[in-house]
Amino acid sequence: MCLAIPMQVVELKGKEDDFLDPLVALVNADGIQKEIRLEMADRPPKIGEYVIIHAGFAIHTLTEQEAQVNLDLMRQMAEGLEREGRLPGPAS
Repeated sequence: MCLAIPMQVVELKGKEDDFLDPLVALVNADGIQKEIRLEMADRPPKIGEYVIIHAGFAIHTLTEQEAQVNLDLMRQMAEGLEREGRLPGPAS
């Protein structure tokens, strides 16, 4: 199973309709940054919006409010698992 964490778009590079210089985004989540492709996204994101990423491609664009709801729910789930002692430890 795959859990996608919303990542915020901090920079856009390239052009939307240019095959040789495709539109890509630099995204950030908790200090982790990645450059991702945008061809598969439901719509091009704006700086400050969030995207759901699969295999290096944005597949869905979220507003800041939509992303915050998702992030809050993920935090609540993690806190519940931690209270129950079921939060997985670091990979070895």
